[in-house]
Amino acid sequence: MRFTKGLSMRPLSLDTHQQVFASFGIYAFAMGNIFPRLPDIKAALDVGEGALGLALIGAPVGTLISLTLGAPLLKRVGHRQAMLALIPLVAIFYAIAVQATGTLGLFLLLIPPGLMIGAIEILVNVEADRTEAAIGRRIMNRSHAFWSLGFFAAGMFGAVMAQLGISPQVHLMLVVVVTCIAVWLCLSDFQPAPARGTDTSEKTPLFSMPTLPIMILVSISFSAMLLEGASIDWSAIYMVSVFQSAPFMGGLAVASAAACQGVVRYFADGFVDRYSPVLVARVSLITMALGVVFVFFAGNQAMGLLGFALIGAGTSVLFPLTMSAAAQRTDRPATVNVAALAQFSFMAFLVGPPLLGFVAEYIGLRWAFGVGLPLVALSYAVSGALGDRPET
Repeated sequence: MRFTKGLSMRPLSLDTHQQVFASFGIYAFAMGNIFPRLPDIKAALDVGEGALGLALIGAPVGTLISLTLGAPLLKRVGHRQAMLALIPLVAIFYAIAVQATGTLGLFLLLIPPGLMIGAIEILVNVEADRTEAAIGRRIMNRSHAFWSLGFFAAGMFGAVMAQLGISPQVHLMLVVVVTCIAVWLCLSDFQPAPARGTDTSEKTPLFSMPTLPIMILVSISFSAMLLEGASIDWSAIYMVSVFQSAPFMGGLAVASAAACQGVVRYFADGFVDRYSPVLVARVSLITMALGVVFVFFAGNQAMGLLGFALIGAGTSVLFPLTMSAAAQRTDRPATVNVAALAQFSFMAFLVGPPLLGFVAEYIGLRWAFGVGLPLVALSYAVSGALGDRPET
């Protein structure tokens, strides 16, 4: 990587895999800035948590639609054009969404950024897989580590904006500017990696329905997706309610899971290369199960924090590993298999948090995590589908 010489600021000269890393990070930054501003948005709308939660479902609805329909459209538009357009559009549509004056308006205005997110999920994961094949080494997990880094940057930027009293509307307009500059600096000369042998010239179907092997991969990733969402949504409330912790400790629980997830993702590709996807997945699942057990039986704050850290580490690589496995299959084009896997795995984020909310309300917060253990066991049982060679 180098800076191009000149008096004026020019785009960075990045290697192909560095551009993939940048696409993950910038995309996460563009989508993540709204979340630290939800308290301000809630206050401005003067609604309760339930109504706000229903409004926020707009983005997942858009994401699932795009994951279902997006693969053939991306193939038609082209990966370069899509990459340069979709990431800024995420920031733009979120900036528009926070102009909403009611929950129905917010729901409707969150559908467009959700549509962009679903398409980008297909795009960046396929590009990461193709780049792996082109350069001869794994980068999928490290790519997702840069997603975690971008999301962390979004949280920090949003926290500073909120502390300074800058409105969500002005804040997210600034995010549009930062995102566009970042895309120009890092992705101006982006060129898609060559298609793998697993990509075919056959016409892709309108709906990316999962095959049985893809559903097995969904079974591997679903526990990680659900418990990752549970940690994001419920860990702070868990710490405050179970241990009467200070608000800082609640935030520290969220940060512990996110930090461990990012660190493990950054270094995981080397372990996958050295050992095997199956072994790495099983160690991750055992780690995640230990985290759930620690959270369920925690008698003090330190044990609870350790549990969330283990959950973060355990959830870190399972989704990227299943993405790689789906993209490497030879039965259908990679974009179709990736879309089908992502579509059904992301259902965990759509239906998981509300269901866990009911569990937490009627059974207890510890059970909101404890119910994930059977899913972890299922994931372990079918983890053999992650092999060195893709199944056909």
